[in-house]
Amino acid sequence: MVETVTPAQAWQALEARSLAQLVDVRTDAEWAYVGFPDLSPLGKQLVTIPWQVFPKMQVNEGFIATMAAAGITPEHHIYFLCRSGVRSLYAAEAAIAAGYPHAYNVSDGFEGPPDGEAHRGTVAGWKVDGLPWRQR
Repeated sequence: MVETVTPAQAWQALEARSLAQLVDVRTDAEWAYVGFPDLSPLGKQLVTIPWQVFPKMQVNEGFIATMAAAGITPEHHIYFLCRSGVRSLYAAEAAIAAGYPHAYNVSDGFEGPPDGEAHRGTVAGWKVDGLPWRQR
């Protein structure tokens, strides 16, 4: 069972634990056009590994291997983030199944759910919570 945490709780854990890592599982297009979390105030770097591969959006078969190649070990507390908290849940489940016991889903993701006018980024999520982020 994957534990879900808020973006603020993920930030606090990243700040408090040296072996805590944020993994953003969105696509290249999302990172380029929407932005991404900025962990530089914590002296950390974001790990970006797409859970699904654009444009067909098939599951990235090399996801776990890429995570290991990035230096993430089973001792890390891994916080997975996507746009709204769905892909990140699947990524966290896959990490647990692969032997990474400390995997968490960041609720509402980077942009959160759509508002009444179908716009994201106004209701909840990393950006709405006022956590550091930037665009390339």
